[in-house]
Amino acid sequence: MSAFIKWFKEIGIKDTDEVGGKNASLGEMYNHLTPLGVNVPNGFAVTATAYRHYLDVNNLWEPIAKLFENFNPDDIDELKAVGKAARGLIMKGEVPEDLKKEILSSYAKLKEEYGDDVSLAVRSSATAEDSPTASFAGQNETYLNIKGDDNLLWAYKMCIASNFTDRSISYKYTHNFDPLKVYLSAVIMKMVRSDLGSSGVMFSIDTETGFKDVVFINAAWGLGENVVQGTIDPDSFFIHKPTFKKGHKAVLKRKRGNKEKTMVFSDKLETANLAEQFTKNIKTPIDKKMQFAITDEEVLQLADWAIKIEEHYTEVNGHYTPMDMEWAKDGVDGKLYMVQARPETVHSQESINEFEIYKLKERSNVILTGNAVGEKIGAGKVKILKSMAEADKFEKGDVLVATTTSPDWEPVMKIASAIITETGGRTCHAAIVSRELGKPAIVGAKNATKILKENQEVTVSCAEGEVGKVYEGILDFEIEKVDISKLPRPKTKIMMNLGNPELSFSLAKLPVDGIGLARMEFIINTYIKAHPMAIKHPEILSDTERALIDELAFPYNGEPEDFFIKTLSEGVATLAAGVYPKKCIVRMSDFKSNEYANLLGGRHFEPVEENPMIGFRGAARYTHPNYKDGFELECKAMKRAIFDMGFENIVLMIPFCRRVEEAKRVKEILTQNGLGDVETYMMCEIPNNVILIDEFLDVFDGISIGTNDLTQLTLGVDRDSQIVAFDYEERDEGVKKMVKMAVEGAKRNKKYSGLCGQAPSDYPEFAEFLVNIGIESMSLNPDSVLKIIKDIAEMENKK
Repeated sequence: MSAFIKWFKEIGIKDTDEVGGKNASLGEMYNHLTPLGVNVPNGFAVTATAYRHYLDVNNLWEPIAKLFENFNPDDIDELKAVGKAARGLIMKGEVPEDLKKEILSSYAKLKEEYGDDVSLAVRSSATAEDSPTASFAGQNETYLNIKGDDNLLWAYKMCIASNFTDRSISYKYTHNFDPLKVYLSAVIMKMVRSDLGSSGVMFSIDTETGFKDVVFINAAWGLGENVVQGTIDPDSFFIHKPTFKKGHKAVLKRKRGNKEKTMVFSDKLETANLAEQFTKNIKTPIDKKMQFAITDEEVLQLADWAIKIEEHYTEVNGHYTPMDMEWAKDGVDGKLYMVQARPETVHSQESINEFEIYKLKERSNVILTGNAVGEKIGAGKVKILKSMAEADKFEKGDVLVATTTSPDWEPVMKIASAIITETGGRTCHAAIVSRELGKPAIVGAKNATKILKENQEVTVSCAEGEVGKVYEGILDFEIEKVDISKLPRPKTKIMMNLGNPELSFSLAKLPVDGIGLARMEFIINTYIKAHPMAIKHPEILSDTERALIDELAFPYNGEPEDFFIKTLSEGVATLAAGVYPKKCIVRMSDFKSNEYANLLGGRHFEPVEENPMIGFRGAARYTHPNYKDGFELECKAMKRAIFDMGFENIVLMIPFCRRVEEAKRVKEILTQNGLGDVETYMMCEIPNNVILIDEFLDVFDGISIGTNDLTQLTLGVDRDSQIVAFDYEERDEGVKKMVKMAVEGAKRNKKYSGLCGQAPSDYPEFAEFLVNIGIESMSLNPDSVLKIIKDIAEMENKK
């Protein structure tokens, strides 16, 4: 029996103290998840006993301990000096003969399994890492594509020396670990040749919001270090776990990253100089930058593994355990492999009942944008650091700005008010550490070091969705803390209005009864950018317009219709996922002609109208020759979201339906497009909708009252005109009578009635009026939800 080596088949999660978190988890997966189809490359652990043996034989305990006497981890110069000295002591030592023999004989067995040409990944595995409270993300070193006995022994020494990198020492002190009592095991495993394929990171939870119903995957070409260290903007994918488990295998949401660099192995591997770099970055070819790094089938394969891994660890731990994982695709055999799994360390520690909302109380010019990490706001003076050599100029509360923030920078990151980097995705090590430190960070903010100026005062907001914004000046903001478990639940359903899919997961904690108004226009305007008819009829477009649409469609095999249908369906499905299985009422497109004309190619298809507000909009478009083909695209997208992706909580809503005959025509075209059996409501916003409520409800399954247009058309006030704005009043008795008649009509027909508009948020008396007439639900802007829930519960108690 080996004294210093344990193969993956011999270890599991219970062996962390001896083999470290990474090894223990690889062994756990190898033993329990490979039978379920999860590919894990074979390998072995060089144990913590071996680490202690190395220090014993080389008499290193006492000299290393002396380095930490009276040590101040917050003194960056002292931190650097101590770390360098400790690593130097280890590298001067020799691998004991008995340990050397076991490492090399185990290497020989891997050659027997995989062939003499097998290369190795040599990775650090600390005995305190990958716990639920500390990830040790990127604190220790990894050495890839190692071949030959001497190279392997050198890589092992480098790994154990990395127990004393500056960042690792600082991290240990931050998390109250004794640096002499965290022992380092090493992983030695078959190298997955992702340098010839792709790789990335995935989580079984949304990394920014803690939303538990998704798997989040990042992907890039080449070795995974670019994704992990945040040197590129990777592709990202989300998969919805509840619908996936029901058999609806589809990508929920995707975003193509630039993937500017591809990390491959360096030619210097053939040299004898072991200290030279093993990898290099090359520019990613333009065609690969424009493609996704993995196919949909591979995304779904990874999602399946992520769900199995999460379920296994949840069962082993006896409580819900979201996971942080690394994967790689071998360019030689074409297979996907799992190469790491550990508990997620931020959202798994949060209380599910606490809801903390950061809100800006004022706005200024947006200087810069990027990927938001965390949902907080920070402000301070900009300090641009080129390297940690400049760390002495950084003061507590400054905003750290850098090309990239590797984990080496943790001592500075923990005293920053916010962090901004030019590169990186939302799963890089720097992002993980930022979350653990509770710091707002914006990664992938291009040209940040050039746009921002030294000592410039800025406010960094990560509280407005996936896009982080850097505002000019120090802005006032507030933090609202709510214990959701203590909120009353009124009988009247409270829903929210939402059009931006980027906010869906962050708002999923809100105690709402669904989404009462999901605006399709936001997705078309922000993500698709092209007019639906321009997608269907490219022959009418200019060469420039066609080229722009072809560029949008390139990652979708160059098919513009596929691009439109997938982008719209995934945007709507993301909204529905945030409230699943509660209702998500999706309003079909309701652009006015002047708004449609602003879309790419729109000028060819839209009339010029004097008053677009009451012109060619809503239901009138859906069966009209000038837009029918565009509406069919919308229908195909909704059919995909509901039936293929499994979001049967989606309810369709038809806006601005003027006449009953028009309602019947729309219902017929929905049926022709496979949506005839889908629950469909009417936006009740025209006086005729109220007057003929019974006839309209013969066609539709319910109504949602749009107070904006109903007020406009009841009072004859153009709500876009400032000159008569003083006459626009939702509380007018005529408007209220219209609302009351509509609700009574819905009750009479035993159909759904709701209201989506600003009035209940702005006027408590209007909310009280709605409660009194017995409306089934009201849908509000998200920032009004918590207040209105309290107000309405009090009103209902008084009745």
